[in-house]
Amino acid sequence: MRIKEAYAESGGVYGSPRITHELRRLGETCGENRVARLMKHNKLKANIGYKRRFFKSSVPSLIADNHLQQQFVVCEPDTAWVADITYIKTYEGWLYLAVVLDLFSRKIIGWSMQANMGKDIVIKALLMAVWR
Repeated sequence: MRIKEAYAESGGVYGSPRITHELRRLGETCGENRVARLMKHNKLKANIGYKRRFFKSSVPSLIADNHLQQQFVVCEPDTAWVADITYIKTYEGWLYLAVVLDLFSRKIIGWSMQANMGKDIVIKALLMAVWR
């Protein structure tokens, strides 16, 4: 089936309009509704990517003091920790992950994962690191 081939070549990104265009370019006679119906029957659905929206803040954010001065080599454990937050796209939506890392051992000593990002996720990661 040429629809499955076009879908696979696109990496699962093309929907019925693009696949119809691709099939017509290859010389096939088809309509968009028919392609959409056959895709639905074969459970072929386009994977939709989302654009990130960037917001410009009118108030500049507070910049923390640089206590490490780019000296990331530490001689003893638990003398310097670093933390970060990242987000992970899943099929169910976004997950936010906060981690605390010990610079001496380079091991994660605290982490927290939640569906929404707030101060609670950072506090939980820090508490896990403190109470380990």
